[in-house]
This record gives sequence, C-alpha cells and structure tokens, in this order.
Amino acid sequence: MAIQTGLEGKPWYFGLIAGLLAGGALYYGAHTWLLKPKHQQLKKQDNHLATLQAKIQEGRAAKQQLPRFREEVRLLELKLDKLRRILPTRRNTHEILRRIRTLTEQGDFELLRFTPGGEVDQDFYTEWPISISLQGSYHNLALLFERVSRFSRIINIEDLQMSAYSKPDSVHTLAASFRAKTFVYKESEPLVEEEVQK
Repeated sequence: MAIQTGLEGKPWYFGLIAGLLAGGALYYGAHTWLLKPKHQQLKKQDNHLATLQAKIQEGRAAKQQLPRFREEVRLLELKLDKLRRILPTRRNTHEILRRIRTLTEQGDFELLRFTPGGEVDQDFYTEWPISISLQGSYHNLALLFERVSRFSRIINIEDLQMSAYSKPDSVHTLAASFRAKTFVYKESEPLVEEEVQK
C-alpha cells in the first residue's frame, strides 16, 4: 500500500489555503521579529529628532534675543553701579573725611571732632555712625546739611545738638555736634577694613 503525500487528489483550494497559511506565518514571524523592532526603533529616532529640532528652535530663538539680553545686562550693571554709589560696599573713610573737611572749610566752620564709630550689622547692610563736632553759624550749618544731602551716598544726620558759642574774637556763633550715619552694603565677602587717613 502506497502512502500519499502532498496535495494530490485534493481540490485546488486546499493548496490555496495551505499557501495562505504559510504566507501568514511567514508575515507574522517577519513582522514580529524583524519589522516591529525596526518600527519601534524608527519611532524612537523620530521622537529624538523632534526633541533635537525643538532644542535647535529654542537655541535660534535665544540667539535672536541675545542682543536684547546683552543690553539688559548692560543697563543692570549701570543701575548696580549707581546703587553702589548710594550704598557702597566699602566704608571709604578717607573719602568721607575729605568731603566733610572740604564742606566745613567752604562753610567757614572749625571742625573740632570727626570720630568714626563702631559698625552695627543689619540684614543686608551695616550702619556706620560718625560723630562730628564743629563751630560755625546757624546759616552755614543749614548749608552744610543741604550739601551733605546732595552726596550720592546716603548720609543721615542724627542727634543734632546746638548751643550758642560766643567769644569776643570769634566769628562763630554756634557750636554743634551730631552723628552722621552712613551705610555699607554687605557682600558675601567680609568688608575690607580701611585705616582712617588724616
């Protein structure tokens, strides 16, 4: 007895079904093990490309804004310089002494005492009081305070005490003592101590 193999003696559609099944199995295998990983890799690369393109766009936008940012930085530096003149980071004892002496000489005063006091720490600044005593006239004292108010640096006049002063050979009619309080901005580094230059 002979064993039949193949599709001999079967209707034609059996061959078609067998071919379709074999083709489907081949397609499923190729899709699962070859095409699907490639498709996922391609999708990942597309996402990466989109991310890079977005970063490139951000970089181009930032490059267009760069001149504006530079101008803003320049203006902020000018503003900081102006603020440092109002609230400096150093005491500048010799500068203040020179200016006070100049003002007292212009106002026909006799400067009796100029004594810098100890610093008092606050949150972001340090108070620095200076005790001053002088002799002059009431009018000239008012001019002195008006000129001090025009300093770029903040200087407050406190504890003003005035008394009549009269000596036969003196042009001065007033003795005054007060505390001129100025301020020093505290940076992250410690303040540089300066020696009083006289």
